Amino acid sequence: MSLKPNVSEADHILGNGQADLTIVEYGDYQCPHCGKAHPVIKEMMAELGSQIRFVFRNFPLSEMHPYAKSAALAAEAAALQGKFWEMHDAIFENQNSLNDQWLLDMAQQLDLDMDKFRSDLNDESIVDRVEGDFESGMMSGVNGTPTFFVNGQKFDGGAEDLVQVLREQ
Repeated sequence: MSLKPNVSEADHILGNGQADLTIVEYGDYQCPHCGKAHPVIKEMMAELGSQIRFVFRNFPLSEMHPYAKSAALAAEAAALQGKFWEMHDAIFENQNSLNDQWLLDMAQQLDLDMDKFRSDLNDESIVDRVEGDFESGMMSGVNGTPTFFVNGQKFDGGAEDLVQVLREQ
């Protein structure tokens, strides 16, 4: 399966925006497998970040993970204040504490404008963004999290496998 749509400026991009190697992760903030993949991805970016364009797209599995969608909305609301990756990392690093109050507390710790953050959580554009990511995942053949794509092609394997392949190249 291939990635639909292709990565664009609208995506959350970490690393080298001009890199030849693009990795897209479809993730769920409450998924334990995504939680385990997070430090592996951080290590990969520390080691190879200058050669990689890393993209995160939301794929909240709300039936299994009651706070996954709230977390995705919070990360997108933080993005409107330039703090997407800070919120993204904080959520994964505190996954076991995740609930709606924790998300508000974290927004405060990240020094976000709380009135704007609260109003953005319910903003149609934020909801559309999360739902759009989810739909693009469905069109791309994502059926679990985390799912990775390397240069537009679905990667069979987890984060550790991905890092191993990248090191070998």
